[in-house]
Amino acid sequence: MRSRYKTGIWIFFLIVALLQLFPLIWLVDFSFNSSADFYSDHILKWPTDPQWQNYKNAWIDGKFLKYFLNSVLVSGVTIVLTVVLSLTLSYAFTRMQWRMRSFFFSVILLGIMIPIHATLLPNFAIFKQLGLTDSYLGLILPYTAVSVPLGTFMLTGFLRSIPKAVEESAVMDGCSIYRIVFQIIAPLMAPALVTVVVTTFLNCWNEFIMASTFLSKDALKTLPFSVMNFAGQYSSDYGSQFAVMVLTSVPAIVIYALFNEQITKGVTAGAVKG
Repeated sequence: MRSRYKTGIWIFFLIVALLQLFPLIWLVDFSFNSSADFYSDHILKWPTDPQWQNYKNAWIDGKFLKYFLNSVLVSGVTIVLTVVLSLTLSYAFTRMQWRMRSFFFSVILLGIMIPIHATLLPNFAIFKQLGLTDSYLGLILPYTAVSVPLGTFMLTGFLRSIPKAVEESAVMDGCSIYRIVFQIIAPLMAPALVTVVVTTFLNCWNEFIMASTFLSKDALKTLPFSVMNFAGQYSSDYGSQFAVMVLTSVPAIVIYALFNEQITKGVTAGAVKG
C-alpha cells in the first residue's frame, strides 16, 4: 500500500512537471517549423525538414547579439544598484534605531504593490523633460525603483535571522559600518542576495512595454525588440520569432538552474526565521 502511494505521488509530480515544461517544449518545437506549419491542427509538430534558417534569421536579421549586449548592460547595472540599495536599506531598517523607521519601511514596501507599467506615463513625462528618453538610464532607473522594494523586503526577513553578536564582535575589532555591511553581513546573506539578483534579472530581461516606450534608437534597443523585427503589418515570420524567444529564454533558464538551491534557501530562511 505504501509503495503504491509513493508511486502515485511520483506520477502526479511527473505530470505536473510535464505540464510546467510543455510551453518550453512547444516553443522549441515550433522554432524549427516554417510559418505555414503554424496553421496546422497539431499541438506539437516536429518537422521532417527542421528550419535551422530560423535561428540564422534570429541571429542576423533579429540583431540578436546587439540587443543581447544592450540587455546585459541594462540588467547588469540594474542588478548592482538593486543589490546595493536593498542591502543598505534592509540593514538600516533592521539594525539601526531612528525616528519614523517603521513609517519609511512601510512606504518602501508599498512599491511592491505598484506595477511597473502603472508608472509608464508619469515616468515618460518626467524623463522627456530631463532628456532621459532614448538612454540606458531611462530604463535602469524605473527597473531599479521597482526592484528595490521587493529586494528590501526579502533581505530584511533574512537579516533578522542573523545574530547581532556577529556585528558586535566586528565593532569591537574596529570595523567601520561599511565593512560590517559589505564584508561581514553580505557574505552571510549570500542565498538571499542571489534570490534578489535572479528575480531582478528576470524582471529586467523580459520587460518590453517600458522599453518600447522609452527607446526609439536602434542602437539602444533590448532583446525583446528582436521578436518585433519579424512582425509585419500583414504577415509575420513566426518561425524566426519563436527562434528568438528560444535564444532569449536560454540565459534565464541557465541562471535559474545554476542558482535554484540558493534561491530556495533565500526565500525559505527569511520566511521561517524572520
